[in-house]
Amino acid sequence: MSRFDRYILSQFLTLFGFFALILVSVYWVNQAVSLFDQLIASGQNVAVFLELSLLMLPSVIRRVLPIAVFAGTVYVTNRLSNESELTVMQATGFSPWRLARPVAVFGVIAALMMSALTHFLVPTSAKELSERQKEISQNITARLLTDGTFMHPADGVTFYIREISSNGVLKDVLMADSRNPDGTTLHTASEAYLVQDESGPKLVMVDGLMQFNPADTDRLMTTNFADFSYDISGLVDPEAINRGSVNYLPTWDIFGDLPSAAAITGESLGNVTEEFHARFTHPIMCVIFALVGFGMLIIGSFSRFGVWRQILFAFGILVVLEALKNVVSDPVLDAPELWPLLYVPVALGGVFAFVLLYLASNPIRLRRRSVA
Repeated sequence: MSRFDRYILSQFLTLFGFFALILVSVYWVNQAVSLFDQLIASGQNVAVFLELSLLMLPSVIRRVLPIAVFAGTVYVTNRLSNESELTVMQATGFSPWRLARPVAVFGVIAALMMSALTHFLVPTSAKELSERQKEISQNITARLLTDGTFMHPADGVTFYIREISSNGVLKDVLMADSRNPDGTTLHTASEAYLVQDESGPKLVMVDGLMQFNPADTDRLMTTNFADFSYDISGLVDPEAINRGSVNYLPTWDIFGDLPSAAAITGESLGNVTEEFHARFTHPIMCVIFALVGFGMLIIGSFSRFGVWRQILFAFGILVVLEALKNVVSDPVLDAPELWPLLYVPVALGGVFAFVLLYLASNPIRLRRRSVA
């Protein structure tokens, strides 16, 4: 690689790192705030929050990486153009195709990063994140053992403990359950115990009262009990327990046997096929994003108003490609044998990049026709 290529590549990588850091920080903080509220409401500590936040990072980086590639390419190309460095290089005989070589290398480096994420890091972190969330959701004891606070371990359920004694006895317990459409049930007890048996966790209430208010009526039915066992395993959110997903499997576990992956995860063959090929198309799109951004800027002529028109047009091309990805994925979900459609956005993006570089190498000059 020549000195010029190394110089341009270093510029791309530096600005790419800057934009990636900014975008990842913004996106990660946005998700971390929601996660923090959920964990604090469930009685978890800061250590659990930090652990889950770190496990979310690979997925966040995968989403913002192509945008960082495009932003870094556009910024560096615009700066080199404004400082006349590209003009000098073109005057010495460098064609747009030659100038695009460090851009392509930059895109390949970004594609390799994306490949590491899509093929290994994201599936591994997603699987670990799912398992940790499952453990937290099933840890009913940790979620309920908080005295003096009204808690909502599930939608429609309110739980309150006035005091927890040193020997683990729950004093003055209240549990309201409004999930039943037939009416609302309220359990109160002077004492209660959390026990675990083969069928799951149970809340054993002693010396209490059960009140039931049927829906659409003003009646209240009451029942006193000496002891009552309440199954609290139903308080686990079933959506939080994901039994399996193709997103948790590394690519080499799917390659060559997509039906087996579908059988293991319980997902449709179309979902498995779409996820498998997306792990290859996403890295290639990083190269496309870099070349489209570079090609669009070098075909524009100098303007004191800047290159916003070219940038917006390049961004519009990327939006079209992303929209096309969503369009072609729907048929593949229904008919997995149509998987070549998933590579149509990649091929179209390559055509766009080629056309832009071709126009930069062979500028079209429009001449005004003289009026006789």
